[in-house]
Amino acid sequence: MNRHEAIYKLYPNVVMIKDEVSYNTEGSVVTVDETLVQAEIDKHAYIEKRAKAYKPLAEQLDMMYWDKVNGTTTWQDHIDQVKADNPKPTE
Repeated sequence: MNRHEAIYKLYPNVVMIKDEVSYNTEGSVVTVDETLVQAEIDKHAYIEKRAKAYKPLAEQLDMMYWDKVNGTTTWQDHIDQVKADNPKPTE
């Protein structure tokens, strides 16, 4: 999640962001609490970290196939490790 996405999520009255200034439908400036915005970004950072850590889908499918053939848990171990390394924050 980037700064603009966080602002739009936190401030539903914001309809435009120009030069890092947020505006509502009347064109008035909306004051944004940057601490809240950063907290929202940080809250979703684990998603991007997990996405980068997961192996490509084709490789995951291959892991699943060979796990089924060999009775192993390679795919599940991979997923568990990614989740453990990039935990979802508690609210």
